[in-house]
Amino acid sequence: MSFANLYYHIMFHTKYNAMAINVENERILYSYINGFCNNYGVKLIRLGGMPDHIHMLLNMPTTESVSDFVKQLKVATSKMLYQDGHFPYFEGWQNGYSAFTYAYKDIEMIVNYIKGQKEHHKVFSFRDEYRKILIENGISPDEPFFPK
Repeated sequence: MSFANLYYHIMFHTKYNAMAINVENERILYSYINGFCNNYGVKLIRLGGMPDHIHMLLNMPTTESVSDFVKQLKVATSKMLYQDGHFPYFEGWQNGYSAFTYAYKDIEMIVNYIKGQKEHHKVFSFRDEYRKILIENGISPDEPFFPK
């Protein structure tokens, strides 16, 4: 018998870093993402973000690929956001995403981090936040895909 318990902190942001996910209507998007995760067999532990990016903590089954999941999620949410009417500044998601694995013992820390996004971003920009997360995960922020 095999056992796996895979936790991923996934981040992606809007095209051109547009402030397209307005706070008044973000729950529409978050509800849609929650339903998408349920349909995909992914347990969404925490979801949050800012007008220009999203953070998710997920527990994924071993039968699903992170890249396929994120690709399908971005396609589905793009269609929903274009059609909904509450997100007039949404022009799409930027290419790519970030995914970091965490141990079960780290879940509370990541949940609190995602919960605190609005407070956190009163002090730090997305670029500063992203740079810090990359460095903490052993990735050089000077990679060619680092957001401008």
